[in-house]
Amino acid sequence: MNKQKRIEIFTRLRDANPEPTTELNYSTPFELLVAVILSAQATDVGVNKATAKL
Repeated sequence: MNKQKRIEIFTRLRDANPEPTTELNYSTPFELLVAVILSAQATDVGVNKATAKL
């Protein structure tokens, strides 16, 4: 995939959802990264419960 194709994909995503939100709770980019990794295996509600004490 070349650079122009990547730009086109991100442009379309931004146009389709200009202000994306998440159900995940986080305070730092690192916490968000951990929550996203965990959310691949669990629901966002479950991830929020698990990460609240971290």
